[in-house]
Amino acid sequence: MSSTPHDHDHDHDHDAEPVTDSVHDNSWSANLEKPEHADDRDLVVQQGIEAVEHTADGNHVNLVTHANHGHPSEFLFDELAAEFGDEVEWEYIEQCGCGGHVVRVHV
Repeated sequence: MSSTPHDHDHDHDHDAEPVTDSVHDNSWSANLEKPEHADDRDLVVQQGIEAVEHTADGNHVNLVTHANHGHPSEFLFDELAAEFGDEVEWEYIEQCGCGGHVVRVHV
């Protein structure tokens, strides 16, 4: 049986599907509010960082975080700063109707 494009050989501590497996040369949104994100703040941070890493220079990614984790300034901003320094800029956009939050990261 041949491999499908969705087969992944990444070593992750989580069983969650990667948020993306390609580099986006456009602006896009990463959905970090799926059920597997609800109780796993580390997964949200890990996949948020991966989403930024998969965004080409000159574009942005909207990180849509799960409501269970509260405002992203409480758990995500420091992690982005530690990982990327001043290579990226981010801004809080809004709280979604479902309670999640949107952070736009400019690469």
